Amino acid sequence: MTMAGAAGNDLSLPPLSANTDAGMRIPFVTAASLVIIWPWLSTAALAQQSNSLDSASPQAKSEVSPNDLDGRKMFSSNCGFCHQDGGRHAGRGPKLSKSERSDEFFVERIKKGKTGSMPAYGAVFNEAQIGALLAYIRGLDD
Repeated sequence: MTMAGAAGNDLSLPPLSANTDAGMRIPFVTAASLVIIWPWLSTAALAQQSNSLDSASPQAKSEVSPNDLDGRKMFSSNCGFCHQDGGRHAGRGPKLSKSERSDEFFVERIKKGKTGSMPAYGAVFNEAQIGALLAYIRGLDD
């Protein structure tokens, strides 16, 4: 089927040969698409595998390495932005050294946070890590 232009010229496309540049576009676009998409596909597969492992072994969160129990390091990297000078002075958050609050209060506040003021870290830290944070806070001096 041909189309005739205003001057009667044939405007149809010539047949594509597999050896031409146009014939190589489909395999090239397919390969390029896979190269671009592959990292996301493998990341999604790993995340799904990780989620299934987490649900299969709930004690995995409670396994702690000695580095995870450095309360000072955990505090400075997670809490120090709001609790100035390692918790010794008020900043965006209150001063924590020499606090009269109970240990239970601190544990619950770390786990559940405070709406509009402090994020909840219950899903971030396990019991041993929260204990290390509490020990760090209780060991603060002015």
